[in-house]
Amino acid sequence: MRGVVFDGKNVEVVADLEVRDPGPGEVLVGIRAAGLCHSDLSVIDGTIPFPPPVVLGHEGAGVVEAVGEGVTHVAAGDHVALSTLANCGACADCDAGRPTMCRKAIGMPGRPFSRQGRPLFQFASNSSFAERTVVKAVQAVKIPADVPFPSAALLGCGVLTGVGAVLNRAKVARGDTVVVIGTGGIGLNVLQGARIAGALTIVAVDTNPAKEETARLFGATHFLGSAEGVREILPTGADHVFECVGHTGLVRTAIDLLDRHGQAVLLGMTAPKAEASFPPAAMFLDKAILGCRYGSSRPQKDIPLYAELYRTGALLLDELVTAAYPVEDFVRAREDAEAGKVARGVLTF
Repeated sequence: MRGVVFDGKNVEVVADLEVRDPGPGEVLVGIRAAGLCHSDLSVIDGTIPFPPPVVLGHEGAGVVEAVGEGVTHVAAGDHVALSTLANCGACADCDAGRPTMCRKAIGMPGRPFSRQGRPLFQFASNSSFAERTVVKAVQAVKIPADVPFPSAALLGCGVLTGVGAVLNRAKVARGDTVVVIGTGGIGLNVLQGARIAGALTIVAVDTNPAKEETARLFGATHFLGSAEGVREILPTGADHVFECVGHTGLVRTAIDLLDRHGQAVLLGMTAPKAEASFPPAAMFLDKAILGCRYGSSRPQKDIPLYAELYRTGALLLDELVTAAYPVEDFVRAREDAEAGKVARGVLTF
């Protein structure tokens, strides 16, 4: 079968991948569409260390082809969106509704794939850049069959992360003020999360003026080419500032833009050893810096919710898909993503 493989130096589309059958508590999914997220690019450029060779992709949707022993919540033929959380479901964090903190779901890549007899790692417990993948049952979330696969794929990462950061982590309230730094795939979902939450003023900041129209479509009430103009719109600062780029200097910018009681939410992925600096005295007015993993999501709850919001028109998904590419065109999809030409490019199978 076809798939996108990174060997530590080069990335290529291959046609001779194999994947094992699902075991107990697992699901075999035929992938129909997979979003190209910045995290996939970060594996390729080394920002996210990951052992090679690895089958890339972590934002996918498809059809269940087979289930292992004990799986009852999905069956062959069901449409599913895939999460990256291979959480155990039984630890204290899972029991408390914090599956993103499950220690058994972090840093333990499996190797269900093989190529020419050699095992390959699975990225983010998912690897949706393959025609078929095997995931834990908890990662397969049933969705309505009328949600198009290219749109449904984005539920599994970009939407969970961006919208979830607003609703689950920051808990933006009606009437709050929000600044979003960076309007890529995650930033756009933060914008629409803020809109859904009822934020009064939503300022999008991006150096690319071509992104203004899309940012406003997703919920921005204002658009700026730099953060320097934020104080003209919000003289006392913002209740919430989301850093969606992954630049240490912008972490400081996010903190500087906060009002009293404000909170900076860090979503952009920096290099593992990168450091940011800020004056601690700036935090004494009850300000806060919040990390956020995967939108503090509960995928089995959140994905069905977001799918219904999509069906009512409240959540935009189709508008996120700027372009669709056959998997064989991965190189072009990567180039377009790196050039900032797409909100989200989607690979199709």
